[in-house]
Amino acid sequence: MTNRYAVILAAGQGTRMKSKLYKVLHPVMGRPMVQHVIDQLTPLNLDETVTIVGFGAEMVKDVIGNQSKFVIQEEQLGTGHAVIQAKSLLQDKEGTTIVVCGDTPLITNGTYEALIKHHEGEGASATILTAKADDATGYGRVIRNAASEVERIVEHKDANEAELQVTEINTGTYCFDNQALFQALKEVSNDNAQGEYYLPDVIEILRNNSKKVTAFMTDNFNETLGVNDRVALARAEKTMKQRINEKHMRNGVSIIDPENTYIHPEVMIEPDVVIYPGTIIKGASIIKENAEIGPNSEIINCEVGESTVIRHSVASDSKIGNRVNIGPFAHIRPDSTIGHGAKVGNFVEIKKSVVGEGSKASHLSYVGDAQVGSNVNIGCGTITVNYDGVNKYLTTIEDDSFIGCNSNLIAPVTIGKGSYVAAGSTITKDVPTEALSVARARQTNKEGYASKLKNRKRD
Repeated sequence: MTNRYAVILAAGQGTRMKSKLYKVLHPVMGRPMVQHVIDQLTPLNLDETVTIVGFGAEMVKDVIGNQSKFVIQEEQLGTGHAVIQAKSLLQDKEGTTIVVCGDTPLITNGTYEALIKHHEGEGASATILTAKADDATGYGRVIRNAASEVERIVEHKDANEAELQVTEINTGTYCFDNQALFQALKEVSNDNAQGEYYLPDVIEILRNNSKKVTAFMTDNFNETLGVNDRVALARAEKTMKQRINEKHMRNGVSIIDPENTYIHPEVMIEPDVVIYPGTIIKGASIIKENAEIGPNSEIINCEVGESTVIRHSVASDSKIGNRVNIGPFAHIRPDSTIGHGAKVGNFVEIKKSVVGEGSKASHLSYVGDAQVGSNVNIGCGTITVNYDGVNKYLTTIEDDSFIGCNSNLIAPVTIGKGSYVAAGSTITKDVPTEALSVARARQTNKEGYASKLKNRKRD
């Protein structure tokens, strides 16, 4: 098998994005554009990947990490000049080099694989990934001769009137014989409207040296979109969203309104899950079969169990069991575990806590830094008072306990198994097993006193 290498062009600042964030780090469906590119290149079993960085180099390195080697393009003098920066790593190697742009997050592994297969099958020195564009404005044109062979690529700004009528465009992705590429780069000049060293000029140089140049045309122009501004970023987001949602639907997931459902690429969803409109599922979330998510819910890095229902709620970095009912308007904060059959109702917040099987906090409660056993009932308005302004403390509520409405549990404190806490209590000491704890002021009724107060106000 021929050795394979990749060069990712990621040195441009992206001034049209009008952003402090380096262009290729702008996210598409929650993942930086350049990471999408690497994800699709990875299955090619590349021998080496080199990313050309410039502005924001350290941030790009932090994102990509050990998935690539890096070289810095100190001055941005064009795509040809960018590839030349990789010569110290690649120029002596033999094999196929694929050159891709870090701002083309939609090109799939299938397209990359087909491009390389075509290139190697033709024994070409260079192969251009092309597409037909209804509006080719801004794109380099692929110029063919009478025999339909590729002769050269002309940048839009350098094209004459006849060349501007060509609709076959250069997508900016290429395959090269590695040795031929670096030999031809020596001949590239900057005699053009931009005064830059264009990588596409390599095509004409190779042709003039009697080297074979071919083109592989993808039938999906939208896939080749290069993101240069916020408008294109939104288009990429929409296309990626549609692609992800269709994948899940074909795998047996019901997405009621795909246009208004956002699922990140790494999310795993089992068949027979139903996702309602306005739902966002992010990160490494796993949604088990028969769950119902939404409407208007956000799930971030969570495992959601079978037949669990989450409505109008937010959950992050937590594990939620089977047959759990969450919401509406609940908040499951990080490091929480919700046991099978539990209920977390409206306006309930769970933070860094374990809620055992069959336990319920049905409404208007805060459970933070707590260990809640099984079959516990937490009444409306209950608060685990976990923070003294300096440190946070644990509240333990053992199995089968009943916490009355409007109770404050002042941590650290333990509510024993099977015990009751009377409504309106402020608990500051441990409650023994099977005990009833009442911690509230004794009620006193002063008959007729309200009338006296009213009469004073009149006077």
